[in-house]
Amino acid sequence: MKTTVAEILAYVAFWAMVSFLAYTSDPSPLQDFRVAVNDSKAAVIVAQIGGLNTLGISMAYLDFAPYGLNPPHTHPCGTEILTVMEGALYVGFVTSNPNNRLTSKVLCQGDVFVFPIGLIHFQLNVGNTPAVAIGALSNQNPGVITIANAVFKSKPPISVDVLTEAFQVDKNVVNYLQVQLWIDNNGHQKHICMIAISKFIYCLNKEVHILHTIK
Repeated sequence: MKTTVAEILAYVAFWAMVSFLAYTSDPSPLQDFRVAVNDSKAAVIVAQIGGLNTLGISMAYLDFAPYGLNPPHTHPCGTEILTVMEGALYVGFVTSNPNNRLTSKVLCQGDVFVFPIGLIHFQLNVGNTPAVAIGALSNQNPGVITIANAVFKSKPPISVDVLTEAFQVDKNVVNYLQVQLWIDNNGHQKHICMIAISKFIYCLNKEVHILHTIK
């Protein structure tokens, strides 16, 4: 029995209608759970804990020395939510072009702040005591790009002509910056005191007090 053109069209139309009524949801993990290695790291991503594979989450433990800085950086593949466990942190992020608006706040113990995916952000301990924070990210491997490292410590170096034009500074300034020991965002380097400031902010009973020290 030969199939007519009308029957073929009816068959195609039927499956087109059925396909239109399909249900959707987030994709399920493509792999089973994996056993993680027993190794403690400041950044808890899939590279350190295999059990995070396909789960879409990771965490970071941030331990700041007094006045310690987590320099401006970005996570190109994940949003970060930060919770301050101890001390006080001045945090902020900058929106994309053309506004480049800075959103910042001093966080006390128990405060929470969100850094949207891909935006440049930073954390600075503004107290004279250590500070601790926990960061959770929406990707098993969110990635990190430290701005100063990427610009002034690339391999091979970015052309001095490019950087002088981009930052509108003298070539001597660029040469000086390119030979500096730029820190990255690895956990152990968050202990480094990067900035000596003449005032600090600390939290007491959820109030912020500004104290001026005498040099």
